[in-house]
Amino acid sequence: MRPKGLSNLLETRNLTKSFGGLVAVQKISLTFKQGELSSIIGPNGAGKTTFFNLLTGSFPPTSGQIFFKGEETTQFSPPEIFRRRIVRTFQISSIFPDLSVRKHVEIAAQGRYRNSNGPWGRLTLTRKEIQEKAEAALAMIGLQDLADHQAGLLAYGNKRRLEIAMGLISDPEVFLLDEPTAGMSPEETYRTAQLLRSLAERTTLILVEHDMNVIMGISDRVIVLNRGEVIADGPPREIQAHPKVREVYLGKIKIHAA
Repeated sequence: MRPKGLSNLLETRNLTKSFGGLVAVQKISLTFKQGELSSIIGPNGAGKTTFFNLLTGSFPPTSGQIFFKGEETTQFSPPEIFRRRIVRTFQISSIFPDLSVRKHVEIAAQGRYRNSNGPWGRLTLTRKEIQEKAEAALAMIGLQDLADHQAGLLAYGNKRRLEIAMGLISDPEVFLLDEPTAGMSPEETYRTAQLLRSLAERTTLILVEHDMNVIMGISDRVIVLNRGEVIADGPPREIQAHPKVREVYLGKIKIHAA
C-alpha cells in the first residue's frame, strides 16, 4: 500500500448534483491524496459516474465546490479541467474502428499538447516527439506489437487498454477510470488490474469499478456511495467488514481477494 501523509491533490466540499427532483450526488466531501489509488463502489444508480462527470466538468454541480491543488475548479469546462491534467476514460468504449492503434494515441497526444483549448491551437511538440510519446505509451500498456492494427479488430480487453494508453499520453496528475475491466475475461481482468496497480506508481488513480476482486486487490482506499451519499471510506479490509456496506452492496458478492 502507498505511504500515508501525502499531500491533498483533489478535494470536493458538499458537492451536490440534482436532476429535477432526483438528487444524484448529495453533499459529498472528499479529499484525494497525491499517489493514492482510490476506488469508488456502490449499487447501480449510487451516483458514481455522476461524481466523475462533476469532477471533469461534464456536469455543473447544483451546489458545492471542487478544488484541484488549491485552485477552485467548480465551474471549469472540460477543456479547462483537461489542461490541468485531470483525465478520464469512459464506461463505454469510444474508439474509431478504422484507425490504427498508433493513430489513436497520436491523436490523443495532439489534443494534449496544444497551446490553447481549441482544436486549432499550435502543437507544442514536434511530430517526431508526438510519435515517440505514442510509442512509449503503447509500450507501457503492452500494445506495441499491435500498433499498426485497426483498433476495431482488437479484442475487447485490448480496446480498453488502448483507451488507457490514450489517457496516459496526456501525462495525467489525476486519472479517472470508469469501469476499466467491464466486459473482460478473467485473464484480461487480471492483466488490467496489474497494469492499474503499476500505473499508480506514477499518477493518482480514481476508479469506478464493479469487480470487487479487482477493487479489494489493488486499492489503497475504497469509497462507497449509496443513493448519492458516502456511506463508508477506508482501506479495503475495513470496507469488507463494514456492516452497512455489506447490507446495501457487498452482502451477495463473493470476494476472493484480501
